[in-house]
Amino acid sequence: MNQPRHPNQTETKRATGLLGRLRDKLAVTQRGFTRGLSDLLLGNRALDGALFEELETLLLSADVGMDTTRFLMKGITDQVTRKELKDTRAVYQALRRGILSILAPCQQPLAIPALPRPFVIMVVGVNGVGKTTTIAKLANRLKNNGLSVTLAAADTFRAAAIEQLKTWAERLDIPVIAQHTGADAAAVVHDALSATVARKSDVLIVDTAGRQHTQEGLMDELKKIRRVIKKTLPDGPHEALLVLDAGTGQNALSQLSHFREAVGVSGLALTKLDGTAKGGILIAMARLTGLPIRFIGVGEGADDLRDFIAQEYVDALLPPP
Repeated sequence: MNQPRHPNQTETKRATGLLGRLRDKLAVTQRGFTRGLSDLLLGNRALDGALFEELETLLLSADVGMDTTRFLMKGITDQVTRKELKDTRAVYQALRRGILSILAPCQQPLAIPALPRPFVIMVVGVNGVGKTTTIAKLANRLKNNGLSVTLAAADTFRAAAIEQLKTWAERLDIPVIAQHTGADAAAVVHDALSATVARKSDVLIVDTAGRQHTQEGLMDELKKIRRVIKKTLPDGPHEALLVLDAGTGQNALSQLSHFREAVGVSGLALTKLDGTAKGGILIAMARLTGLPIRFIGVGEGADDLRDFIAQEYVDALLPPP
């Protein structure tokens, strides 16, 4: 029988370092949420109605959302009623477990299988969420993993979007298929698919217009792009990745609803978690949708697009007492 493998000292230091950096990146969220919880739950207060009311307010202020907050609070109060929790420190631990139980099923990092080729990733999201930067970081990551990548500049609505993607592509030495501003986005995707197949690239990442999710015409364009992909690859796109800005809070849920209807979102990337006190939206998103959270963005650096690891996130947000 194989003996269980224990991490060596180098691996342990690396894991600790990654967690420390993630805690640093989540400092804004920690100031507004974690410290408040620590003050509330790591003291010697009685487990009474006033305590639970303050705890509920803290969760709501972090944009955990009413539904998810009620779910977490019910779990805690039920345990208190059964006398399973005797003090505030036990409540803190129960909250950690409750949040982890919500997040763990959504820990599904993006994996590129051996087939099909090309594997098509369609990236969607509104303006300003960090979509193009996320695409560049993802492309760089895949390239570093030995995969050949092609980019499609199908955000033809804005000249700046095309130029930004071209700049990233040049910097990363990755081919990009683009046309002029105002070109038919679906035609760009068609050309990109042809080029990707001809070059035998492993992955095609399609940038799309940073549309407002309430603009029906632009959502129709997304559906058209999806149809074009399916004509060439009936099982494509293989990933419809929605990029959301964590700082938009509950509005992110509205965006998700519209994009999910238009393109069948299969994974999420939450950006700008380093700059918001409302990091609880990630918990709400997991509870209400159950969708895979592929990545979290915690900064501008190349390594700041992280696979979402539920335990790591909980430990950074609510450090073990």
